[in-house]
Amino acid sequence: MKLAVVGLGLIGGSMALDLKARNFVSEVLGVDQNEVHTKDALKLGLVDRITTLEEACKEADLIILATPVNILSSLLPKVLDLIQPYGTVTDVGSTKAKITVSIKNHPKRKQFVPSHPMAGTEFSGPQAAHLGLFKDKATIICDSNDSGAEHLQKVIEMYQQLEMRVLYMNSKEHDLHAAYVSHLSHISSFVLANTVLDKEKNVNAIFDLASAGFESTVRLAKSSPDMWAPIFEQNHDHIVEALGAYIDHLKTFQQTLVAKDYTSTKALMTQSNEIKRVLEKIQNKNIKK
Repeated sequence: MKLAVVGLGLIGGSMALDLKARNFVSEVLGVDQNEVHTKDALKLGLVDRITTLEEACKEADLIILATPVNILSSLLPKVLDLIQPYGTVTDVGSTKAKITVSIKNHPKRKQFVPSHPMAGTEFSGPQAAHLGLFKDKATIICDSNDSGAEHLQKVIEMYQQLEMRVLYMNSKEHDLHAAYVSHLSHISSFVLANTVLDKEKNVNAIFDLASAGFESTVRLAKSSPDMWAPIFEQNHDHIVEALGAYIDHLKTFQQTLVAKDYTSTKALMTQSNEIKRVLEKIQNKNIKK
């Protein structure tokens, strides 16, 4: 099977690298408007050949769209216009509702399978791509009833090759859940970084005091604004809702401290410890795979 990857960054590059290593595809075609990215992708062996979007759509059996989400809404209809009758298209975007609406009435809608692999790092570009990024992580396939059976199966098999757990949601449900478990964590990290940078003018002190806890919490603040700003824009309503809930919890925590009600402060922390149950449940699912 011939694969085309449009967008040769962390996710697209890692998928190409992993699927090549597992011999799931015979050849990988790369498409990217950034010439530095195309050169790096070839040098790193992420792709076998760089080509145009038109040629990729003509040749590929499977096309992965790994561009920022603000580009997908205009890119996807064009790709569907160009692909062969046997071609399958999937995306890896972090939002889904606006993207799926953009091709709702397209005559080749059944050849598209919306998906979102819940994996990544704070780094970007082809240099960030690596093997094993997706292993034991979850991937979401959205609106599966709107995709043709053979195209859906092709994408499922791809994610199974990457050793991911496949879950199913509709687009609106996906965007709501993503706002809480993915998008909000990035906002928290961005805001924490800005809070520390604004307060701590002595940069050396940050380096001196920073330890594993701070580094792990602020890690996501190194993520690409070019990728995340469009996500926040497209998932605006759900993110505003999630952020409002988060701010309410912050205020509640602050109020216990202002009132010197440390019993309530401890109770809130004890309540938060319940997250261990959720995380252990996820880990157990991965072990049983």
